[in-house]
Amino acid sequence: QVRLVESGGGLVHTGGSLRLSCAASGSIDRTYIMGWYRRPPGKEREIVGYITDRNSTNYADSVRGRFTISRGDAANTVYLQMSNLQPEDTALYQCNVRGRTVTQDNFDSWSQGTQVTVSS
Repeated sequence: QVRLVESGGGLVHTGGSLRLSCAASGSIDRTYIMGWYRRPPGKEREIVGYITDRNSTNYADSVRGRFTISRGDAANTVYLQMSNLQPEDTALYQCNVRGRTVTQDNFDSWSQGTQVTVSS
């Protein structure tokens, strides 16, 4: 079983920055994609961006140029650096990791979510 532990959310003023982290643990052989999603109040979940096992990244248009996803030095850790935050970035943020376990089973795991609130 793969478990994701997320941290780093909170309250920030418009224009501020936050960094979220997500650490995956368990019998992980490799991770293919580590991504970030968010669910704004009253809206559907949307993708923020992701990073592949080759460190290729892709971002939603709404965050490109302001958010950066990176892998940590620690194995199976991913970060979301958010800058110039705007009120519309207020949401519950979750990380998602897809990979393969040591028993060669594919997994698709989600974190519990952390709230990011941007005040105007």
